[in-house]
Amino acid sequence: LKLEYLFPTGSFKDRGASLLISKVGELGIKEVVEDSSGNAAAAIAAYCAASRITCHIYVPEATSFGKLTQIRMYGARLVKVPGSREDTARAAFEAAEQTYYASHYWNPFFFQGTKTFAFEIWEQLGWEVPHNLIIPVGHGTLLLGAYLGFQELEASGMIKKIPRIFAVQSENCCPLFRIFHEGLTYLPQIAKKESLAEGIGIARPLRWKQIIEAVKSSGGTFLKVSEEEIVSSLRELSQQGFFLEPTSAAAPAALGKLINRGLIHSSEVTVVPLTGTGLKVADKIASNILDPSGKY
Repeated sequence: LKLEYLFPTGSFKDRGASLLISKVGELGIKEVVEDSSGNAAAAIAAYCAASRITCHIYVPEATSFGKLTQIRMYGARLVKVPGSREDTARAAFEAAEQTYYASHYWNPFFFQGTKTFAFEIWEQLGWEVPHNLIIPVGHGTLLLGAYLGFQELEASGMIKKIPRIFAVQSENCCPLFRIFHEGLTYLPQIAKKESLAEGIGIARPLRWKQIIEAVKSSGGTFLKVSEEEIVSSLRELSQQGFFLEPTSAAAPAALGKLINRGLIHSSEVTVVPLTGTGLKVADKIASNILDPSGKY
């Protein structure tokens, strides 16, 4: 397990936000717009605050209270948008016509930050590469960053091959899983259901072709996990001392499936990132997972 939530804003999104906003400051831009289901918004807002850049954040109306509070504390101008995650993206894109769109999934500089995830794994494993990565995927910012980083290491001759990448989606919103396993050449319209794993509830990921290609070329595959499996994984992780948001539990939930199917083996080195802290979504965990007595 790699603790990717131990960043200043509580998720791996700091990797991309720090580099992107540094570039924004270098370009002399003083005002930005971002849309997010919460973690990227908090990270962009935090680094904008540190850089004295005005920040407008668009979030879905159903975003967790903890994430909204965090964004507001950084001084960002918060706009809650009714409807789907895609409605939020459209509203932000329209607003960005008047300023700069500091999007975590549009802007390539964000991925130049998240690729450090790959470099850090390589260093922490003693300059060796793991056999497997299991990564939750919505817009693919961590997955594509990892793929980019390992590609660069391979191209430089530092490593011989990249790890197999196993991408995990929620059963309630799994367009990439469908594309991969049904052999689709287009992004399907899906009847998205709400998921506790709000960070990967993306019905129309912009970079879907790149995500599919990254997983396929690595020799990996896509998996989907149910809400029950996410909750079970979250409970198990909490008993190991990790308080995580449900999105973080999706990848560990897939680990057992991969072992049972013989796709990975216990003798292999497998890295599973824990992507976000549960402190951001404590309200949802309390209302959806704990019973009134406070027990699981």
